[in-house]
Amino acid sequence: MVLRARQSRDKNEQAVVCRLARARKAPRDLVMRARMVELSWSGRRVPAIAAELGCSQKTVRCWLHRFNRMGLEGLEDLGGQGRKRRITEAERSTIIGLVKRSPPGRLTTGADGELVAEDAAGPPEWTLDGLAEQARMLGIEVGRSQVRRILLAEGVRWRRTRSWTRSKDPDSEGKGRGSSASTRVRPMVRRSSAPTSSGR
Repeated sequence: MVLRARQSRDKNEQAVVCRLARARKAPRDLVMRARMVELSWSGRRVPAIAAELGCSQKTVRCWLHRFNRMGLEGLEDLGGQGRKRRITEAERSTIIGLVKRSPPGRLTTGADGELVAEDAAGPPEWTLDGLAEQARMLGIEVGRSQVRRILLAEGVRWRRTRSWTRSKDPDSEGKGRGSSASTRVRPMVRRSSAPTSSGR
């Protein structure tokens, strides 16, 4: 029987596999495993996949079997072999997807025309702390610094561009009058001439 990667369960799983197969900053082994699945989806057989990726057919079979059995989590490192990743690729994608959602504390106009927020206690703008907290509410154990690394690796912006009106930095405040007026020029004083006796 010919071994092939099973079809993706949904569009999200397919998108994650394709994104990983082309990722430049993801772990090399993970990228290669995603490529195995993608090549299998394209109709390549195990010998052709192994030849293209420069690995053994046994390795390709191992990871295709794991993907078929466990999905995206099956592409993670095997237990006990090196450092395990803290979160799965599915969880990683969920964190990236959070940025595209409106923050729970952001005000929006309701049906009655009133400004309301989904959660008044939630953040009005996404911050790393806010994203980490939201991920934990979804059951993903992740810290602020790891969220930052994930978003930077994917080139995802989590902050809205601000239109600055006035900086809070005292060093960037105006210094008053320009430099031309800051240096005082000593006025020229005309010397008075000696009094004359012409008025006599």
